[in-house]
Amino acid sequence: MKINVKPAKILAVFILFILTIFHNVSFAETGSISGWQNWTPVITPGVKMGYIPDCSADVSHLPDIYQDMIATYCSVKPEGPGKFRVLVKPSMIESFKAKNGQFEDGYNLILHLMDLKVLFVTSHLNGKPNYNVFLEDGTKITKEAGPLSAKTCSECHSGFKTFCIAGQCGKFLKSE
Repeated sequence: MKINVKPAKILAVFILFILTIFHNVSFAETGSISGWQNWTPVITPGVKMGYIPDCSADVSHLPDIYQDMIATYCSVKPEGPGKFRVLVKPSMIESFKAKNGQFEDGYNLILHLMDLKVLFVTSHLNGKPNYNVFLEDGTKITKEAGPLSAKTCSECHSGFKTFCIAGQCGKFLKSE
């Protein structure tokens, strides 16, 4: 019995297979951000400051990581983005406390700029951090360049290895 399959059908099946793989990888990397409002707020040394000051504030007395953080986030809003908090996916709170980099695939950490209603989100895929920016309603606003880009997040998080492990830069002090 001879099977006659046209090359166009083979190509179509191949393309569908590849698209399915990319869709599944994309979903595994991000998962769902819904329910973030119920994540655990934590106190870190940065959160203890209470707010991110404006760009004119003298922050020269702070460690380099805080100076860079303030410069990055105040460039989102020059008057300063204001109050913020750190939220941890409840199932990942022990990993956050341990600061061991052992995060499950999906969204795990959020820096919530409360006054701007913006979420800087760290997700993980196979232990590697990935970064995106969302509005509180779940609208993705990650940009190609600038302070709302995944590249900017990655450069800062990987540039301070003594502070940051697998995308986590904050050290757990306590839960709110």
